[in-house]
Amino acid sequence: MLKKIRRRVKIVITKPFRKPRKPSKPSSPARDPSPSPPPSPPPPESPTLSPVPQIMPTHPFLFPEIQSTVLPDPTRFFSPHLLSAPLPTNSFFQNFVLKNGDQPEYIHPYLIKSALASLSICYPSPFSNSTFLYQVFIPDLTISSLNNTYPNSTHLVSSFSDLSVTLDLPSSNLRFFLVRGSPFLTCSVTGGVSLSISTIHAITEFCCNSTQTKYTIKLGNNQTWILYSSSPISLNCDISSITSCGFSGVLRIALLPDSDPRFEAILDRFSSCYPVSGHAILHKPFCVEYKWEKKGWGDLIMLAHPLHLKLLSADDCSITVLDDFKYKSIDGDLVGVIGDSWLLKTNPVSVTWHSIRGVKEESYAEIASAIHKDVEELNAAAISTTSSYFYAKLIARAARLALIAEEVFCIDVIPTIRNFLKETIEPWLNGTFGSNGFLYDRKWGGIVTKQGSVDSGADFGFGVYNDHHYHLGYFLYGISVLAKIDHAWGRKYKKQAYSLMADFMNLGRGPNSKYSRLRCFDLWKLHSWAGGLTEFADGRNQESTSEAVNAYYSAALMGLAYGDTHLVAVGSTLSAMEIHSAQTWWHVREDDKMYSEDFTRENRVVGVLWANKRDSALWFAPPEWRECRLGIQLLPLLPISEVLFADVGFVREFVKWTYPALAREGVGEGWKGFVYALEGIYDKEGALDKIRTLNGYDDGNSLTNLLWWIHSRDDEVGCEGEDKFCWFGHYCH
Repeated sequence: MLKKIRRRVKIVITKPFRKPRKPSKPSSPARDPSPSPPPSPPPPESPTLSPVPQIMPTHPFLFPEIQSTVLPDPTRFFSPHLLSAPLPTNSFFQNFVLKNGDQPEYIHPYLIKSALASLSICYPSPFSNSTFLYQVFIPDLTISSLNNTYPNSTHLVSSFSDLSVTLDLPSSNLRFFLVRGSPFLTCSVTGGVSLSISTIHAITEFCCNSTQTKYTIKLGNNQTWILYSSSPISLNCDISSITSCGFSGVLRIALLPDSDPRFEAILDRFSSCYPVSGHAILHKPFCVEYKWEKKGWGDLIMLAHPLHLKLLSADDCSITVLDDFKYKSIDGDLVGVIGDSWLLKTNPVSVTWHSIRGVKEESYAEIASAIHKDVEELNAAAISTTSSYFYAKLIARAARLALIAEEVFCIDVIPTIRNFLKETIEPWLNGTFGSNGFLYDRKWGGIVTKQGSVDSGADFGFGVYNDHHYHLGYFLYGISVLAKIDHAWGRKYKKQAYSLMADFMNLGRGPNSKYSRLRCFDLWKLHSWAGGLTEFADGRNQESTSEAVNAYYSAALMGLAYGDTHLVAVGSTLSAMEIHSAQTWWHVREDDKMYSEDFTRENRVVGVLWANKRDSALWFAPPEWRECRLGIQLLPLLPISEVLFADVGFVREFVKWTYPALAREGVGEGWKGFVYALEGIYDKEGALDKIRTLNGYDDGNSLTNLLWWIHSRDDEVGCEGEDKFCWFGHYCH
């Protein structure tokens, strides 16, 4: 057991698993000269702290710098003081800084849209059918200043963190603290602004308390909103708008859930304490701590999604869960939690080079025979693709052969695999690949590809920061295996390897960082996003959870290869969280209540999960191609896949749901292989017979890998992070 440490740490982010240093005092953010500063400005996104150790060598290697022709300009929407540090490229507020910045983002429990010097808030209503479901944006309330002389001005992001973003409307002297999971929208008003609050609905009832610090607003759509002010405010109302005289102070607006008077007392109680930012801290393995900076007085209430509730530590006596205080959400009910610090804990997962259960010796011969054939076909000169994604999959495929050869004592093939890995990996690390390669973009702070720097569609959008964890995860897998079997090579290319890893795994923040913090991983949703710098009406999205798991798993393997227990711990923790999220929001069980009845009836898996939408289709396939929908959530087939699909009952449902699609003409052999692999979890012999009849495999898979998977199955199933399958302590203690 890991020794318990005190939870009340004092800094925003520390090197995990060590006692943090005392921080220096945060500096005040730079401000646009036009508005007057609010009385209590928030800290900037990167507080001035003691230097934060990053997951990379002391002097990080940078690939050659490039001036991309396809990346958007960040200077329009980010406050100038933020531009000296790497910027987020897959964040929960990304739409706010792309194109016109006027597409909504889902800041639970509200959809938020900023446009034309105003901010609109929506408590979304769901729409669903058997193919997709999404939340409809309707501007329930729109807040702006009266008589704004710059009505077309844009907002500025003045600070951001893991759990929050602060939007300023400089021409209106309004600052919005958008903190994820807050039932209140909080706005700081300065300079005696006359306010306008409009709605597309009819205002059917409007009343205030005796001190003019609380107003109840009932709308024609049966919603009830409550407005609280830090000081008296005089509001006037007509059929669809509310206006005020000059006001300075803090406004808080919240929807009353179900317009139920029982919950009004709860909103009243917590209306005086508001969060201005929130941070996630990785301070020990398989734990994430949330800490909110709050102002005002009293206790803080926030909302937890279903996975939060599952992971909230039972030992955390500093919180209280209000089970009946709920807001509806596409991600499941959001439940009230009292407390300004949460501890989320998950069971450990196995990050191992080889199979968790082992392969029986009587199966070695069949696997060895397949290995020799697969290794004979390795030929770096014959690879025709220049895609960073498909090339990396071929590298990872060969690396799997090396590890399987170790496990079944087929050592004679490893030198050939090692040479292949060197020939394929080195050109990407030393810049000699030719038609493609890795480059460094200073504008946003990250790695792009040569092809992606001039074509936003090349390499599946890698040049605009799409799918980074997918591509680089495959590279890291190959690099980790090669460093394991060739220590001298590993030492030679360590800095390049760590640079690739840090592109999506960096924990640091501020101007000393070369990469944005956890580029793809969302520390509030607890899974990754893959959308990059492309505007989408439904926010960020992710298709393949298994490739996301592979990215963090491969980072942990790199830690094993280099003896870096810090990297092992962070990679393992993020892998565990990604797995939990996949099982919560992508895997759809027959008796699930997460999604609507019609969607659940027709789907065992989400195709593409968006911040504000669930789609049964894939980017490359229609909903009917169920074998693809299964395969994209399983590939690449690895030891950790056993943890991802530990629920045998769900696996049975999933395979049964998929099987009719295999009768369709033109189904690829590669996709069939993944279906049979999952079937092997509960029917080893039947799946093995089918795998032996395949005449083709996915480009990242092989007969060797499929046989290894089946022969490492046994009668003991369901290892969902249980300690008996987790060897984490062996590597970290």
